[in-house]
Amino acid sequence: MPRAIRGVLVQCDPSIKSIIVKIDNEEHAFIVEELDDQTLVIKENMMTTLKMKLDEVLKETQNNDESSSDE
Repeated sequence: MPRAIRGVLVQCDPSIKSIIVKIDNEEHAFIVEELDDQTLVIKENMMTTLKMKLDEVLKETQNNDESSSDE
């Protein structure tokens, strides 16, 4: 018998989606389905963890951009 997985529909820019897909490729714990280039279904119970990981990646990217512009 099929099981249902509770998910959250997430719409974002393609650049953010690619970061989320990259994060998911490491653990395969977040994405239920990729619907199109801007829409994903994310496991509901993993949204908080994904947000924290996404914030970390974006901060790293922002810090790298700031340091390279200082040079």
